[in-house]
Amino acid sequence: MTNKQQAETELEETTAALAKAVKEANKQETASKASGSEKERIKKLSKALGSSRGIETMFRSAYRVQMDLTGLADNKANMMISINGIIISIIIAAVAPKLDSNPWLIVPTVIFLLGTLVSIVFAILAARPRVSARSVDLDDLRHSKGNILFFGNFSALREEEFLQGITNLVQDRTVLYESMMRDIYGLGSVLQKKFSLLRVAYNSFMVALILGVLSFIAVFVWLLF
Repeated sequence: MTNKQQAETELEETTAALAKAVKEANKQETASKASGSEKERIKKLSKALGSSRGIETMFRSAYRVQMDLTGLADNKANMMISINGIIISIIIAAVAPKLDSNPWLIVPTVIFLLGTLVSIVFAILAARPRVSARSVDLDDLRHSKGNILFFGNFSALREEEFLQGITNLVQDRTVLYESMMRDIYGLGSVLQKKFSLLRVAYNSFMVALILGVLSFIAVFVWLLF
């Protein structure tokens, strides 16, 4: 083989090697771009769905709202208990002894007493603590049949069992979030009952107040004319 032929052969081999290297570089660049776009897509999707911090903020806000509403319901119930208790005490102490000499006071007094009695009973029911008597064990907690975040469920557990249950809970984010959801749902169910009872208490108080005052006015008008 002449020097010219050898040089041409080496040139062809070098050109082929360069072409192969350029092709591999283009493949790597394309793969890098695809990987980058995939990572960007996953990042955007995660951002759209919300981060762990956003989920925790949501749970924190939900708990705070439920606890604020629970405190509001208890304050309203205590207020109704106090007001109705004062009215009943005044009627029994000041009006009841005069019923013998003033029989016309019987109807208004009975209306006031019955209405305030119903109101105070429902207010007490609204303020009364509600604790589930159901006891659970670790096996129930593993199968999501109880909520270890609620003291009514874990109060029957020993300290070691409670620590084990909490440890298992924090190790599984899905179960943890599910337990928090169950806890928020339980708080909401209690709140719904509280406000339903308070609605009856306020309505009874309003009806007793209106009918009692109207009956007093009717009796006064009847006595005058």
